[in-house]
Amino acid sequence: MRVLSFSEKGCIRKNNEDSFLVLSQLGFYAVADGMGGHRAGEVASLTALQELEKLVPELLEFEGQALENGLTEAFMHANRVVNDASTNKPENAGMGTTLTVLLVRSNTAVIAHVGDSRAYLWRDEALTSLTVDHSLVGELVRLGQITPEEAEKHPQRHVLMRAIGADQEIKVDCRSINIQSEDVFLLCTDGFSNLISDQELAQEFQEPSSWEGRFENLRKLTLERGAPDNFTALCCILE
Repeated sequence: MRVLSFSEKGCIRKNNEDSFLVLSQLGFYAVADGMGGHRAGEVASLTALQELEKLVPELLEFEGQALENGLTEAFMHANRVVNDASTNKPENAGMGTTLTVLLVRSNTAVIAHVGDSRAYLWRDEALTSLTVDHSLVGELVRLGQITPEEAEKHPQRHVLMRAIGADQEIKVDCRSINIQSEDVFLLCTDGFSNLISDQELAQEFQEPSSWEGRFENLRKLTLERGAPDNFTALCCILE
């Protein structure tokens, strides 16, 4: 697996509350977008990834449903740790984080997800979303109450329905898919996906250039559009 990455604070924010983790030897890749005042968002995203990093080696012996269950349990553990830190330290009150993970094992990819960061699959010249946004506007779109276009400008588009650390218990979306040679996975935070549409992603991925060139073009485009939020992306390329 070849991995390309960027994580930047953008053009307006003073610090970067996004975090990412690459453990290539374990086939583990993750992005997290923290939230909370006084740098607490940065604490939340880093804490969640640090807890997962401790637990991922224990999943090496698992396969199939046991692997999904183990990864889900790791999310729940990270949730408890972040929630405890939020509850017991006044400076961290109200903090939380999104968490989106890709775990590659043999011919299988497991996607685990909480929040509105995203995972995509590029296969056979087609882009597929592997996650749904756990946000208020995402729920309104799924219910047919607003259109995807309306969601992009909705005043409450940043309100999350699920986040690591927000509550003592958390529901985790987890799924497995069979992988193929030349699959490409993209993990990204909403500071990236809010500015780059799925159609634009697919168009860039079809360009006759290297993956490094395509990925750099997307980074530059995000900055050109003002990058009002932190933005992070991992491009995981099977060769």
